[in-house]
Amino acid sequence: MNSYAERINYNTNSKTNIIDVTDKISSIVNNSRIIEGFVNVAVIGSTAGITTMEYEDGLVEDIEKYFDRNIPQSMEYEHNNRWHDGNGYSHIRSSLLKTSQTFQVEKGNVLLGTWQQIILIDFDNKPRNRIVSVKVIGQ
Repeated sequence: MNSYAERINYNTNSKTNIIDVTDKISSIVNNSRIIEGFVNVAVIGSTAGITTMEYEDGLVEDIEKYFDRNIPQSMEYEHNNRWHDGNGYSHIRSSLLKTSQTFQVEKGNVLLGTWQQIILIDFDNKPRNRIVSVKVIGQ
């Protein structure tokens, strides 16, 4: 069993910043020279998440609206009352989305559907430098 790891830095905007990271992940898998195995993609922090979706403008807007409707920034959150940082909503969004995903690697490529991309979503209420940790394991 072999492993290979890299980290990627992203400077994000505030609120719901949706970024397609597929090409960078694919490049890391290629660099790993692992033909069969798994790749884990994890964002470091508790106010962002990793998911998959078809990355197109309409769906990006739909995702933003979904989170704004269901976990709005304007609600009262006990986290905000305790820490006064105004990002209680971003912690809840992150915990529901999750901060990591694992994908299969087949024939040296990340196994994704035709319209499926790997997405980083930063939910925080201020710009951040996000670190995405990528680990490829296999043979």
